[in-house]
Amino acid sequence: MSLRERVARNLRRARHEKSMSQEELAHRAHINRNYVGMLEREEFAASVDMLDKLALALELDPIEFLRDED
Repeated sequence: MSLRERVARNLRRARHEKSMSQEELAHRAHINRNYVGMLEREEFAASVDMLDKLALALELDPIEFLRDED
């Protein structure tokens, strides 16, 4: 599994665990909702700064995006 795929899966999982829509996550992270979807579909790779924003919005440690849960 690529790192981009791992980040996408962990982002989606974390968002679902918080019962948060893409729109709500985007609002909390101050980013565009379409960008959240693109990250989850692996169309874009998130920067370190973006992972930090998403982690803050999801109230988790950014390292969680890199964990291998499979």
